[in-house]
Amino acid sequence: MTAHLTIVDHPLVQHKLTLMREADTSTKSFRQLLREISLLLAYEVTRDLPMTTKRIDTPIEPMDAPTIEHPTQMAGGMLAVPDAPGLGLCPDEEALAACRAG
Repeated sequence: MTAHLTIVDHPLVQHKLTLMREADTSTKSFRQLLREISLLLAYEVTRDLPMTTKRIDTPIEPMDAPTIEHPTQMAGGMLAVPDAPGLGLCPDEEALAACRAG
């Protein structure tokens, strides 16, 4: 298995990381910044998804529109975020208990 490393050096990500690192950043701000960075990283992760076209009806005329080849598989992977109870990222109490149990 080969390791894959992606360096994300987007200015918005860098800026938000700087804000997170400041000593006076509140927990609430830290969590909000983490959410924002997660959304930005999702763009990077999905950059090379396989695309196809789909025939759709628009108000003007039908067209072949770009779409993700297997969107349900992508959504499942995007929702499978590791739990991080220390950061308040567990989706519910059951997941939190499982995460704490190890």
